Amino acid sequence: MAKKTEHKGIYIDPLTDFGFKRLFSDQDLMIDFLTSVLNLKDGITSLRYGNTVRTGISKDDRSAIFDLYCTTGNDEQIIVEMQAISHKNYKERTVYYSSRLIQEQSKRGKDWDFTLTPVYMVNIVDFAVDEHLKEKQFLSHIQLMYTDILQPYYDKLTIVYLELPLFTKKIKELKTNIDHWMYALKYLPKLARLPAVMRKGIFTRLFELAKIAKMTKRQQNAYYKSLHDMNIIRHTINDLQSTIATQGNTIATLQSNNAALQSNNAALQSNNAAQAQELDEYRRRYGSLNKTTQ
Repeated sequence: MAKKTEHKGIYIDPLTDFGFKRLFSDQDLMIDFLTSVLNLKDGITSLRYGNTVRTGISKDDRSAIFDLYCTTGNDEQIIVEMQAISHKNYKERTVYYSSRLIQEQSKRGKDWDFTLTPVYMVNIVDFAVDEHLKEKQFLSHIQLMYTDILQPYYDKLTIVYLELPLFTKKIKELKTNIDHWMYALKYLPKLARLPAVMRKGIFTRLFELAKIAKMTKRQQNAYYKSLHDMNIIRHTINDLQSTIATQGNTIATLQSNNAALQSNNAALQSNNAAQAQELDEYRRRYGSLNKTTQ
């Protein structure tokens, strides 16, 4: 019997390292995506991709490695990160990464007036960043603000989250450009063709670039390795979570059994105390049971 081959899909998974960089290293795709997400006043007419590795100010500082880094024609700095696996300190990581770009703007000498260029960090994540939010939405913009009047305090630092699990729109419900982007990012590896409602300029380009059959053999091998590595990490995390859940249930059962034993022990002690009290009363009235009758 012939061995069944694994179905690997028509399009690459943009959540893989290879898939993400293949799609968003295309300047036209990146400009369209960032224009939709950031809605910058002057728009984005050009991008320059830059070094993704940031060394610290001192030799003891930890390096920061971005997925993609680019600068607009107006010198706005943008980090774009793809995170497929949940990270418990992800919010802290985004603050740390974006702050590195602010620190790098410091200039030596006496004449620097602390004028900063805008910094944006766009995060595409396959998990909910904050489980405790009462109102959850798939696209969030975060800035420093006056908490008493709910007005921006500093608008040159913006952190953006696009949370794929929170995007639940069906194909017929897609209206805005960011709706189309979210649909493509979430469902691309599961689709067999470009949806009719997305058959327009930039998304035709996106789907063509994402076709596995259009890649070289070397690119395909690199993609499948990236996909394999991501699946191993996901399975490992799922196994660990399952083990933790099982151990938690076992601990809960043992604690419940222990509580029952403690309750039984307390009941026995109470009963024993009652019987001892009864015996003392009997002895008080009738004397010792061991006393020989004269």
